[in-house]
Amino acid sequence: MLYLESPAGVGFSYSANQSFYDLVNDTITVQDNFVFLQNWFLKFPEYKNRDLFITGESYAGHYVPQLADLIVKSGLKFNLKGIALGNPLLEFSTDFNSEGDFYWSHGLISNPTYELLSAVCNTSQLWRERIGNSLSASCSKVNDQLNAEIPEAIDKYDVTANVCLSFGASLLGVQNNPLTPRFRLFSSAESLQEALSQQKAQENIDPCVQEETFVYLNRKDVQESFHAKLVGTPKWTFCSGVVNYDLRNLEIPTIDVVGSLVNSGVRVLVYSGDQDSVIPFTGSRTLVEGLAKKLGLNATVPYTPWFEDKQVGGWTQVYGNILTFSTIRGGSHMAPFSSPGRSLALFAAFLSGKPLV
Repeated sequence: MLYLESPAGVGFSYSANQSFYDLVNDTITVQDNFVFLQNWFLKFPEYKNRDLFITGESYAGHYVPQLADLIVKSGLKFNLKGIALGNPLLEFSTDFNSEGDFYWSHGLISNPTYELLSAVCNTSQLWRERIGNSLSASCSKVNDQLNAEIPEAIDKYDVTANVCLSFGASLLGVQNNPLTPRFRLFSSAESLQEALSQQKAQENIDPCVQEETFVYLNRKDVQESFHAKLVGTPKWTFCSGVVNYDLRNLEIPTIDVVGSLVNSGVRVLVYSGDQDSVIPFTGSRTLVEGLAKKLGLNATVPYTPWFEDKQVGGWTQVYGNILTFSTIRGGSHMAPFSSPGRSLALFAAFLSGKPLV
């Protein structure tokens, strides 16, 4: 299993050419990812005949289909079998407009605020203006109302989860970027441990895994074990501070690229943690069903619950035995983070080509 940090400048990855970071986009990213795979198989030819599956979450709704499509069109023998996309951005308006419906249906906003979203400024327009750093008067009014009703104590990426409590910590400004994880930075390992002890004393869960990860990956001995280099950035972070990504690319739809892959015989799984309000399962389900109709695929497995450890793991529907939509019950935007057992069951079924039961 390979974990690819992409584009360069994310995580421990870096570019030897500092000007690379000035403007990065989907086209550059998919080309670099393709070159990486080519070179990796050259270096490790013993893996070339293995079945290849490409998976990713969130904005990987762009990265993964684009890479798979480039592989198919290249004619090279990569033995690509399938792709899996978790809470993926596939079509800007459908995905982000589902956010307002999710807020209302989960009790996060009032009826009047929902009516504002419906009549004054919908959530896709709100994101569009946020990304452009220019809120109109109407969208500013809606934005203020959302902020008033949805406190920081609610994690929009997992609306039923507790958040990690911090003391004197600053919340990263994620409001302008819809696809970054929400977390707090601690000034020291000591302040993190204080927050952990406070939280764990209250509940038998650990909502501070991301913060622990931040501290862990910035330990010198860990970085030496990884043979990692920090180039152009003082520390490892969840969100790159050096890459200037062309956010206009968020509006490039990739759902038809997914359709092209299905037509090429590549199995596709779209799965959703059902407690994510940023890329809600409702938008993904709508897009997958619309794609199935467009491709003329009938439901080969009707919409039905699936089980893991005798509990409902989520719901699933399969079209033409090649296109699948599944939810992970209780899952967050990054479902394996919040629901590892159910995510593993789904992942194992995907790799084996067997339906969820």
